This record gives sequence, structure tokens and C-alpha cells, in this order.
Amino acid sequence: MDLQKQTEPRVAELRASDADRDRIADILRDALAEGRLTADEHAERVEGVLNAKTVGELEVFIRDLPAAHQGRTAPAYTPAPNRPTAGAIPPEADANVVAVFSAAMRKGRWRAGRRLHAYAIFGSVEIDLSEAIFEYQQVVIKAISVFGDVQVRVPENVSLRGTGGGVLGNFEVDTLDSAEPDAPVVYVDGWAVLGNVEARPKRGKLVADILDRVQRKVDKRLRKHL
Repeated sequence: MDLQKQTEPRVAELRASDADRDRIADILRDALAEGRLTADEHAERVEGVLNAKTVGELEVFIRDLPAAHQGRTAPAYTPAPNRPTAGAIPPEADANVVAVFSAAMRKGRWRAGRRLHAYAIFGSVEIDLSEAIFEYQQVVIKAISVFGDVQVRVPENVSLRGTGGGVLGNFEVDTLDSAEPDAPVVYVDGWAVLGNVEARPKRGKLVADILDRVQRKVDKRLRKHL
């Protein structure tokens, strides 16, 4: 008898995540655009999605829609590759952020290129991608810290990978997988020599461009049926 299988909860009993709610909301938006739901039905179901606690409760709101029965054999989450696609990232940096006995940062609404180099030599560098515009799906950040500190922050709906290490220092990258297959993937590579390199998601910050693509798709369908 496999006791482990007996104690594992069914998928329907698992607590729903924000990504699960977003997936159901996307299906409901498409159903509204296709005329499968009325505006009142859509509003009522969206309210239920926001209040749902488990995955099973979420599935109730889409079980009568075709999208709920498509791709059942596909995994809910597809992990991002650990390394960028060969040839996708140029060897030269699109931009350099350097701090030598000083502080430097890149934050706010800025366009992220394919490669960014960050060097902290007896200084600190902050790379904040939480409000950045991603023009490419794969972004590499090379971070070198020597008696310094490099901090990288990303939106919580992108994927994050890291390769590197520390020499009497700390190199730490929180692995992150997005539920959105087209989401950007940020790769942080580098070394911390008597210094610190950290990369992690900035909770509450989302890549608006991913959500905008979904909304534009819905708006296009709505205009088609008007």
C-alpha cells in the first residue's frame, strides 16, 4: 500500500494561486468576447473567481465552456529553460551599469535590452525590472560584485534563472516560473567576490505588457462582433 499517495491532496483540493485565478479570468474574458456569456454572467463568475479558495472551486466557473476541456494533458506550468536559446543573446551588452566606490541604479519605466552588465566595485548597483518594458522574451544580466552589492528585482509574473557563485561572498537567485508561456525569462549570471549578488521577484509587481496582450486580444474580438 502506498501511504504517500493516500495522503496527497487531490488537485481540486489544492489552494488556488493568483496565477490560477488569472487563468480562469482569461477564459471568462474570451467567453464573453465570443458571446458564450452575457455581461451579467461574466460579472457574476468573475466575482466568484475572486472569492474562490481552491482549484476545484475555480473550475466550476468554466466547466460549461469549451476552453476548460482543451489541453487537459498539457502541464499547467511549463518551466523556462535553464539557459537562453543559442544565438538569442548577443555577446555585447546593450547597456552597462557601473558603480565604483559609489551607487548606481536602473529603475522605473525603461526598456530592457537583451543583455545588461552590472559591475559593483566597492559600491552598489540596483537593477529594478518591475516596471521595465520587455522588448525581448529572454534577457541576460551579467552581475559582477567585488566588495560590493548587486540587487536585481523582477516582476513576479516572469521567469527567473541564475548561474554563478561566490568567492567568500554570496550569490543568490530565487528561481521563478511564470504561468504565462510567453512571459519574459530573466537570466542572472555572475560572481560575487567578497561581495553580494541577489535576484528575486518584487511582489505585487506584474509585467503589464503580458496582460496588455491578453486585453488587446479580447478587445479585437469584441470589435469584430459589434
